[in-house]
Amino acid sequence: MAEEKRLSKKDVVKAFWRWTFFSHANYNYERLEATGLVHSYKHIIKKLYGDDSEEYRACIKRHMQFFNTEPHIGGVIPGIVLAMEEERANGAPITDEAINGVKTGLMGPFAGIGDTLWQGTLTPILLAFGIILGIDGYVLYHMRFENVFWTLCTAVFCVAAAAYAIILMYIFPLLARFDNTIGAMFKNALFIGVRFLFCTALMAVIYFVMLLIVVRIFTPAVIFGEGLCALLCSCLLSNILNLCQEKTEDHAGTVPDLQ
Repeated sequence: MAEEKRLSKKDVVKAFWRWTFFSHANYNYERLEATGLVHSYKHIIKKLYGDDSEEYRACIKRHMQFFNTEPHIGGVIPGIVLAMEEERANGAPITDEAINGVKTGLMGPFAGIGDTLWQGTLTPILLAFGIILGIDGYVLYHMRFENVFWTLCTAVFCVAAAAYAIILMYIFPLLARFDNTIGAMFKNALFIGVRFLFCTALMAVIYFVMLLIVVRIFTPAVIFGEGLCALLCSCLLSNILNLCQEKTEDHAGTVPDLQ
C-alpha cells in the first residue's frame, strides 16, 4: 500500500506567503495570476507528485490555466485547491475539470468581494486618514527632540523604516531564488542588505532619483521608470545572489546565515 501523502502546516503557510508575495509577479493578459499560483505551489507539487512525472506535469498544466481573483480575500481559493490536490494525490477520484471548475466558479465572486472591501473600502479609508495626518503635520510635529519619549519614538521609527526598506529590496529576489522559511528570508534579507550596504544605498539612490524625476521634472517617466529602476537594481543584485548561490551549494539549497 502506497504511503499516504499529507501536507503539513508549514507547507500550507509557505504556499500562502508565496501567493501573497508573488500572485502578481508575472501578471499578464494571457493567464493573469496563473504563473503566480504555480510558483506558490511549487513545493506542494513536488511533494505530492514528485515520484510521478506524468502527474507532476499534469498538475503544472492544469494550474497554468487562466486564473484571476483578488489576491487577499481570494487567497481562500488556493487553499481549497490545495486540499483537493492532496486528496487527488492519495487516490481520490478528483478530475482536472473538478479542480479548475472550483477555481473558475469561485474566482469571480471572491474578486467582487475582495475588490469591494479592499480596494473600494479599506484602502480609501486608510489613505484618507494618512493624508489628513500628513497635511496636518501631526506625525512630523511630534518627530522632534522635544523630550526623551519622542526622541526614542523618532529613533525607533527611523530604524524600523530603514530596516523595512532594506528588507523590501532583497526579500523578493531571495524568495524567488531560494527555498527557505519565511522568517529566515526576512532575516537574511536584512543581513544581506547591511552586509552589502554600498549596494543597498546605491539601489535606494536609484529609486530616489527616479521618484524625483517623476515628481519634479517629467511625470510621464513613471511609465518606464519603475521598469528601469528594476533593471538597474537587478544588475546590482545579480552578483550578490550569485555569491549566495555559491554558498548554498553545501547547505541543501537554503540561504546561508550571513550574519
